[in-house]
Amino acid sequence: MRPAHIETILDREFESAADGHHTPVMLWGPPGVGKSQIVAKIAQQHGVPLIDIRLSQMEPTDLRGIPFRSGDLVEWSIPAVLPDAGRHGPSGILFLDEITSAPPTVSAAAYQLILDRRLGEYKVPEGWVIFAAGNRQGDRGVTYAMPAPLANRFTHYEVEAYLDDWIDWAHNESVDPRVIAFLRFRPDLLFSFNPAHTPIAFPSPRSWEYAHRALQKFDRTELLADALTACVGQSAGLELKTFVDNMAQMPDIDAIIAGEASDVPEGIDLQYGVAAALVRKALQAADAGNAATVYGNILKYAQRFPQREMGVMLVSDLHRAVGRPLFAVPAFAEWANSITDLVLYEH
Repeated sequence: MRPAHIETILDREFESAADGHHTPVMLWGPPGVGKSQIVAKIAQQHGVPLIDIRLSQMEPTDLRGIPFRSGDLVEWSIPAVLPDAGRHGPSGILFLDEITSAPPTVSAAAYQLILDRRLGEYKVPEGWVIFAAGNRQGDRGVTYAMPAPLANRFTHYEVEAYLDDWIDWAHNESVDPRVIAFLRFRPDLLFSFNPAHTPIAFPSPRSWEYAHRALQKFDRTELLADALTACVGQSAGLELKTFVDNMAQMPDIDAIIAGEASDVPEGIDLQYGVAAALVRKALQAADAGNAATVYGNILKYAQRFPQREMGVMLVSDLHRAVGRPLFAVPAFAEWANSITDLVLYEH
């Protein structure tokens, strides 16, 4: 399932806690696909705390607590890491990450916590939801088969890498436009992981973020190729390095934004580069007084692509980045009319 749909599901699950309809959710997926990031985004959107418990690093007593004598009775201390309405707030997210990497004794200790929302005398506050994540057994990680009693305590979703969702995220997080353009050019490299080869560095949504960081640190140095391959692997890293070198031939992006006549480059890779750079400029202008002018000039440029599908891709990315204000720009209607036959043909 694509990340955007997973976000919607987790969002509804969080909101349902207030009505008592929440069901714990298990996210499955290979390493680097963005499972933890999706959960963190839900917490950020709702402004609630996220308690991230890595079960693979815990012992059963870390969840159950330590017994101590109280008169003639034995009581259990409640681990401080577990949600507490007084200390953490009335609502939040308890995230059991790496649950499939936890030894069976630890996952068994979590049974009652997940299903009954309690461990002994401890109770999970009513406004808190429980999400979990883990790798699949074929992902070459340290994983255990999830016991049936534990699996039956969750609803299950598999997270898949999806280019449009990653690009939306990348634009909002100011990821280098050259990385975005490269993945538009080579979408098959967003996620390329073959467990049989036991790769060390490989392309994934997470490692492309690392490649973005490498570009900020090592751009225009002799270390760039090595830095990129260290992030996404030898083949993808060298391809990105070549792509970045070619971006020096791009037209003047500021001239396009200003409405000056600018040619569309012949190379498809350069066209992807121009499109990504224009969307970044539009985002930067979103809160400025000239946003409508910037959007209009981009829309006019979109009509100049020899392959109209490239213009459609540019405007689609632009719309996802800036939203409904794009529709109010007069040039949008002109652009939409210019591709009517293309849209009708495709549908």
